[in-house]
Amino acid sequence: MSRSSPIPVHIHVRVRAAVLAALVAPLAACSSSASSGTPAAEATPSPDDRPVTVSVTPTGKQVPAGEPVRVTVSGGRLTSVTVTDAEGRRLAGKAAADGRSWVSDRKAVPGAAYEVTAATRSAGGTARTARADFTTAPADKVNKVDWRPGTGTTVGVAQPVSLVFDHPVKNRAEVEKRLKVTTSNDTEGSWGWMRDWSGRDRVDWRPRTYWKPGTEVTLKAELNGTDSGADGGWFVRDYTTAFTIGDRQVVEVDLDRHRLALVRNGETVRRIPVSGGTPGGDKRSWRGTAVLIAKEGTINMNSETVGLADAYDKMVDHSMRLTWSGMYAHAAPWNARHLGRANRSSGCIGMSDADAAWFYGQVRPGDPFEITGKDTKGVVAPGNGFGAWNLSWAEWQEMSALR
Repeated sequence: MSRSSPIPVHIHVRVRAAVLAALVAPLAACSSSASSGTPAAEATPSPDDRPVTVSVTPTGKQVPAGEPVRVTVSGGRLTSVTVTDAEGRRLAGKAAADGRSWVSDRKAVPGAAYEVTAATRSAGGTARTARADFTTAPADKVNKVDWRPGTGTTVGVAQPVSLVFDHPVKNRAEVEKRLKVTTSNDTEGSWGWMRDWSGRDRVDWRPRTYWKPGTEVTLKAELNGTDSGADGGWFVRDYTTAFTIGDRQVVEVDLDRHRLALVRNGETVRRIPVSGGTPGGDKRSWRGTAVLIAKEGTINMNSETVGLADAYDKMVDHSMRLTWSGMYAHAAPWNARHLGRANRSSGCIGMSDADAAWFYGQVRPGDPFEITGKDTKGVVAPGNGFGAWNLSWAEWQEMSALR
């Protein structure tokens, strides 16, 4: 959609009939003598009381969205400006210190009708009101957002705020400016852009270090009226989520020793024998920090879905997803002879039924799994689940569109 500059419209306010008559009617003669022959003088408006000229942009019908509303005046000053849409929602804004202009904080959104009411005062002190209206063209394409974590959840100390977009986001800096993360303790963090495992554009907000337990977090994504850029379409709504950080739980996975430890608030709660991915090929496990994405319970696992040639097809209990590429922690009773002794899985972290049932009940999404081992297939990438913790803080900051 091309964007031409809006054409200002000049609105000369209507003056009440009585006031107008008083300004233009002849004044009565002051002389007490009617025979003087001097005609009565005609009144002219004082320069200070001339109508204030008001200009509003944009103006017209079906104008491009994505621009702020601007109101300017000459011959006086603005005393208030109200911009409302057809549902009565207000578009807030700020006036300049000299009172001669006003600009909305948010941009006009697609497919909306707006009415602008400007109250003015002339240099001579006369108050008047001007009105204008305009409509914006509807979005030709809409970009939607999938976000994590959900509102009202309690998550682990490694959980990022994550937004995945339906369509490409070319105007990344403009979108990032509309994303506001607030915390109860002024946690330092930054946004980072990446390609999600699904192939879609994604942006995550990660703290500099793991969250402090008890932190309350709120995201306000004020995206309505923002253009994604070429092939991306418009955002036509805002998004918000609020969540809380739970206990500091870290799962330490040592693939060389074939065991994991659940460490809660600095204390080791339990050690569990495990079996990781088989060395020497595609069945190896990932290393680095993976974050528990979801607890999925009993699911079907089929090797064909993760590109492994020798197929398996099992119903697996107590499944906890660690990457989008298919690495889980789960019950693996068929591998009992290798638990605590050797890595013989197809890439996952397996444990006994009893240990898996207990462990499943202890962990929550957002808990980090810090995985070490000599023979692995690499470090978990940022877009493969929540692998942002495998980047240094400086590397992560460079992934912001505002750097």
